[in-house]
Amino acid sequence: MTDEQHPENAASVRVSGPDETLEQRLDDELTAFNARATGAGTPEDFTVRVEDTDGELLGGLTAWIWGGCCAVDMLWVREDQRHAGWGSRLMRAAEAEAVRRGCTDMIVSTYTFQAPEFYRRLGFRETGRTGGIPGGHEDVQFHKALGA
Repeated sequence: MTDEQHPENAASVRVSGPDETLEQRLDDELTAFNARATGAGTPEDFTVRVEDTDGELLGGLTAWIWGGCCAVDMLWVREDQRHAGWGSRLMRAAEAEAVRRGCTDMIVSTYTFQAPEFYRRLGFRETGRTGGIPGGHEDVQFHKALGA
């Protein structure tokens, strides 16, 4: 842990491990600021999951909607179920839910070692890349207009 003192305003900076209370406070404060600045309200989270007949998770997706934009945070399909179409079905379900909730745009990012071609096949267009990912990889950002 580091501690940096600033006597002029009697505050200190501390570095530590995970802090759920701090994370929640920052989320609350930034959400309130963003809602005031944009008038878009607060984000709404949703999930999509696929399970086999025994209730075992085959894959899932987490996302949020804010204003007219849907952002996919995570998409995962169990290794033995990859290339069986589950990722596409999860994304189509998320797109349908986003449209149902009034979204006009969807965004997602993926690493170059993950699934950029998958998102291109689903009609997403690349909007940017950020280097510096371990192993010489990049973070690739994608956008898709919904209902077009």
